[in-house]
Amino acid sequence: MTLALLHTSPRHVPVFDGLRDADHQGLELGHFVDEELLSRARAEGPDAVRDDVRAALERAVDLGARVVLCTCSTIGGVAEAAAPEVGVPVLRVDRPMASAAVAAGPRIVVLATVESTLGPTAALIEEEARRAGDAVAVRGRLVGGAWQRFEAGDLEGSLRLVAAAADEERDADVIVLAQVSTASAQDLVATTIPVLSSPRLGLAAGARAMAAAGRPSHVRGTGE
Repeated sequence: MTLALLHTSPRHVPVFDGLRDADHQGLELGHFVDEELLSRARAEGPDAVRDDVRAALERAVDLGARVVLCTCSTIGGVAEAAAPEVGVPVLRVDRPMASAAVAAGPRIVVLATVESTLGPTAALIEEEARRAGDAVAVRGRLVGGAWQRFEAGDLEGSLRLVAAAADEERDADVIVLAQVSTASAQDLVATTIPVLSSPRLGLAAGARAMAAAGRPSHVRGTGE
């Protein structure tokens, strides 16, 4: 059985392979990368790629995926909504992070390097807050220049800009790093405000879903 990961950057592949090797040895991952999905979603909105996202999920299922984890925050909601059509659980990598952010406190700052991520991430956090019965105030902030550095291959420079933005925050109970590409900025911050990222939490959720998918839906009793 395979846990498929739908990425919009090839740089995410080694991140999740490393987490698998550290935390979930033996978990079989299948990586599917389509950078065009994010490019179009940024230009036209996530709904514009709904059909293409569903087609990517269907390809993963055709190749043996039992669960799919979407690692792109911009299209995560679109991917999650397609689960009934593709017939397997489809998870968004940032949902466990959003739940943890709500638990950390009501003042939540979202840092992102592309504007198209801010709206979906804020909406997800607010959804998790309603589910928990909590009230939150979500404030989004675009980290200027960080995405351009990431695209140019200057990952360290991008992360340092994100970390500097986190260190500038004062009025927050928790800071959320909205994208997988910004997760390692956690290691660079000096702030005492908790900083959350999605990869480790998201992959753990995927591993749990895989374990559930591998269990029989009905266990026969001895008298049957």
